[in-house]
Formats: sequence, structure tokens, C-alpha cells
Amino acid sequence: MQNTSVMDKQNPSTINDSIVHLHNVNKIYPNGKTAVQNVSLDIKQGEFVSFVGPSGCGKSTIFKMISGLIDHTDGELTILGTSPRLAQKQSTDVSFVFQDATLLPWRNVMENILLPLEFQHIPKKKKVEMAEKVLELVGLKDFRRALPRELSGGMKMRVSIARALIAKPKLLLMDEPFGALDEITRQNLQTELLNIWEQEQMTVLFITHNVFEAVYLSTKIAVMTPSPGKIENTVDVDLPFPRSADLRTTHHFSDIAAKVSHYLKF
Repeated sequence: MQNTSVMDKQNPSTINDSIVHLHNVNKIYPNGKTAVQNVSLDIKQGEFVSFVGPSGCGKSTIFKMISGLIDHTDGELTILGTSPRLAQKQSTDVSFVFQDATLLPWRNVMENILLPLEFQHIPKKKKVEMAEKVLELVGLKDFRRALPRELSGGMKMRVSIARALIAKPKLLLMDEPFGALDEITRQNLQTELLNIWEQEQMTVLFITHNVFEAVYLSTKIAVMTPSPGKIENTVDVDLPFPRSADLRTTHHFSDIAAKVSHYLKF
């Protein structure tokens, strides 16, 4: 039975201060497989939290539960002070970016970006203004009429990010969005993402298999165990912002990456 309690009786202030609250969350699929076990984590407004762990450890399952795509089996799970499904129904405060850009091939860049606003009662002129702003943010203002087939992999991902940003979400979930990109494009998009995060002041949850990417992007890293997935450790990333490419060559960066890598060796 799903537990949708929104109050932590032992420490209610923890929930009230959290954008995402998980307490002893489990996910057991109908076939009996336990994907996630006793996961507890509180994420505050404005944090950038990366999840790392081996394939199949439940990272994507956690994101699907947070986004309301699937229900948790038991435990406490709230986002923005309510249940994930209710949060999705009541607002556009949560957006999801997948590893694949998932663009509609018959729509141009502008039309793909406008998709989340189609059923909202917003004047057309205002919608276009909102789209123009996010196009500027992701550096695609000159490609608004291009079709997906005319774009590189990195540009398609920028469109996907812009589409997620247009509704001004408070919480952005990103499931390995840069995993299929070459290293140069990947690092460029990491820097762009951080610039957007700092400018928009949203909370970001990010899945990656790349420890160095996690360290570069995050304020905190959640390290997960093999299936059934648990959060074994959390690592605070006390590197300064704004972050530049030179940061990757510092001893402190390497020390944090080594610490995360150590926790991954279960």
C-alpha cells in the first residue's frame, strides 16, 4: 500500500524546508523485484544533486517516483510539499529531461519548445516571448525554425532543456541527458547548464554515470548501491561558483572525485 503521508512526525521542519523529501521509500514491482529500498533524502531549494551508481541500481526509478510517473510502494515521498502526482496535476513546477531529446520530428525548434504550453491559457504573443527567452538561454535563437533532423546531438539536447525550462519549473529532473554526447559537447553543455541553474535559481536532480561530471555540476552527490538501490553515502561538493573548466584540474576537484569513486567500490 502506498503511503502518501506528508508529515515527518519526528522532524516536520525537514519536510517544510525541502523541495524533495524521501523517507524510507521502497519500490517493489509486481514481479516481486525490489528496485529501491529504504531511500531517505532531503533536497533543499536551489540545490544541484547528482545521483551516481551502477546500472540498474534504481536511479531512474527514484526519478520516475519523484516525477509521478510511477508510485512508490511505501515510505514517505513528497515534492513541493505534496504528492508527486498532485504536484504534476496542479502546476508545471516539475520538468523532466531524458537521455534522448525526444523531439517531435515534424515540429521545428520553436514548436517543440512551445509544446508544454499548448494547453495553457496563455496569449500566443506571451508564449512566443517565453520561448524566445529560453532559446536565448540555451544559445539557439538563430535556429528557431530548424527541424530536429537539421540539428546536431548537442543542439537537440539544448532544445530539450529549453522545452523543460519554458514553464519555469521549480524542480528539474535530468536522467543522463549528456550520456550520448561527445566529451567536448558534453563539457560545453555542463557549463551552460550551470549558468542556467544559477540564473534561474531552480533545484536540479541529475543522473549520471560520470563521476567527474557529477563533481563539476553538483552541490551534493548521492552515491547508490547495486540493486536493490539504496543511498549509501552523500558527498557535499564544496567547490566555488561560478565553475570554470580549470576547476577540473585542481587537487580539490580530484580529491572529491576520488572520494565518490571510493564509495562506488562497494
